[in-house]
Amino acid sequence: MPTNSDPLPITPFPAAPGLIWAFDLDAARAHPTERCEEKEDGFRWLHLSLAHQGTASWINRQETLPEDVRELLLASDNHQRALVDRGVVGCVLHDFERDFEQRSTEVGAIRMALTPTMMITARLHPIRSADNVRNRLTHGRRIEEPSDALDLLVTTIAEGLSAEVRDLSGEVQRAEDAFLNDVDAPTARGLITIRRRLAQLHRMLDGMSTVFRRLEEDEELPEALLPTVEKLSQRLQSLDADVEGVQRQLRQLREEIDTQVDQRTNQNLYILSIMTALLLPATFVTGLFGMNTGGLPWAQTPHGTFLATLLACAAAGATYLLLRWMGFMRR
Repeated sequence: MPTNSDPLPITPFPAAPGLIWAFDLDAARAHPTERCEEKEDGFRWLHLSLAHQGTASWINRQETLPEDVRELLLASDNHQRALVDRGVVGCVLHDFERDFEQRSTEVGAIRMALTPTMMITARLHPIRSADNVRNRLTHGRRIEEPSDALDLLVTTIAEGLSAEVRDLSGEVQRAEDAFLNDVDAPTARGLITIRRRLAQLHRMLDGMSTVFRRLEEDEELPEALLPTVEKLSQRLQSLDADVEGVQRQLRQLREEIDTQVDQRTNQNLYILSIMTALLLPATFVTGLFGMNTGGLPWAQTPHGTFLATLLACAAAGATYLLLRWMGFMRR
């Protein structure tokens, strides 16, 4: 029998996850909620923070999630991939992190698990698309079935990346106009930032396209999700093709800039070569008359300097005529 002085037994409570936002979804609207358990009659979307200590233990307690999907949600690597196990789809997708002070160029990962009654998304650092999804759900975006949730998430990521592609395409076009008008023309070195950004977008979209192509080929993918996966795969491939188009445009601009620089360099070298050839005979004459030896012509003549200068100019003129006759003097 416990006495009054005995400590009360401590009942351990399961740790709650780091819930960022959650919605109960139906054909009418999204209802904000703070409940994290799976909903039996309807669809629920949970967005979790992996930085919270309770998230990992909560995910590990979800028996409706296959073990492989739980491991995917909690894995430390950010490699884009997907798997389907017992009708549950798990993905790791890339998107830009959210920086509230400036435009972020850091790539982060958003992890998702899609069951017939729940969408779970999780991230370690703030992700841009997660905030956009929340805003769309708040403003009346309807989710009637799991495929709608998958479509909303991937479409939101794709639209953000598409905006980046349009901005970079505009920058390339402005640089091209400046180059053609020769007004504050860009340099090849000045285009490195655009090139690096395009390469980053291409890697993200190429990896995402590969993920959805593999989902298309996965025999365990639920039949209801196949049309949505095919549509998203085509959209991602089209967006990646747009990135490659901007890359080709940038590559062509860089080649034109390099060609112009080479032409200017060759022109400068040509002018220097002609000047060297013209001055070489004159240099020889001045060197000859500068020798401190006896018997130099016109050494005792009052107009010796004038005659030596005239000889040097005549030698340069003769060299010019010779080069012109040989075809080296081109405009």
